[in-house]
Amino acid sequence: MTETAVVITRYPARRGATWLREAYGMLARARLRWLGLLAIYYLAMSLIELLPFIGSSAALVLKPIFGVGFLAAAWAQERGELPVPRHLFLGFRANLWALIPLGLFLFIGIRLSLAATVLVDDGQLLDVLAGRAELNESTVASGQLQQSMLLSAACATPVLLAMFYAPALVVFHGCGVTRALSLSLKATLANWRPFTVYALLLMCFGLVVPLFVLAMCVLVLPRDAALVLSAVSLLPYFALLFAMLNIADYVSYRDIFHAGESADSASMTTTAVA
Repeated sequence: MTETAVVITRYPARRGATWLREAYGMLARARLRWLGLLAIYYLAMSLIELLPFIGSSAALVLKPIFGVGFLAAAWAQERGELPVPRHLFLGFRANLWALIPLGLFLFIGIRLSLAATVLVDDGQLLDVLAGRAELNESTVASGQLQQSMLLSAACATPVLLAMFYAPALVVFHGCGVTRALSLSLKATLANWRPFTVYALLLMCFGLVVPLFVLAMCVLVLPRDAALVLSAVSLLPYFALLFAMLNIADYVSYRDIFHAGESADSASMTTTAVA
């Protein structure tokens, strides 16, 4: 497959808010379609995770392949089509052998990031995650767990940045695995300002808003009723938020790697979208 020239465009900080706004606009025009894709995705991942011995590992390896499905759905919607379930599985029909190594890279990178925490807490975090130890007040109070989580996040960050646009670069540009990872890391670092705004907005929508809703429910209702009401009200909220984030991945990719191009000028290298 011939690799095409790739141009990376840098943007000011405010562009991070634009990505979310445009993603919300696409979601608003096909809410039920996107929620349907999200439901199928989580159902498929849940079934994969049930596989004995390899379930959780397989789900992580397959994540970039399913990610291509959301990219394909957004690509199609931008060209006047509606997102449909077949889009979600396009990564299994084309580009598969380039996407599997990306999944393996993600799997190994996350595992190594978690393994590095042994240097800080002698395996305490790993024991908690594996269910071999319980999370109690003394464990939290020691501060080692927090340090382990910070170390793991720091180690995982370059892995996640390298993976952020790698599936899109494989599908839309025909990049090889190494080149896709390198370009993704370069693009995210070059656009650290809009990504910072993007991350802060995600923290607001994903953490501050839910905590505010929960606090309001607790103030006016008994504890159990407040928990039920907040769960019922926040479930559709999080579903829409997660759908919007999947669309935002495509919107930001298109903005950075196809700046100034019309919707029809960018093409996917996979024939599966035809």
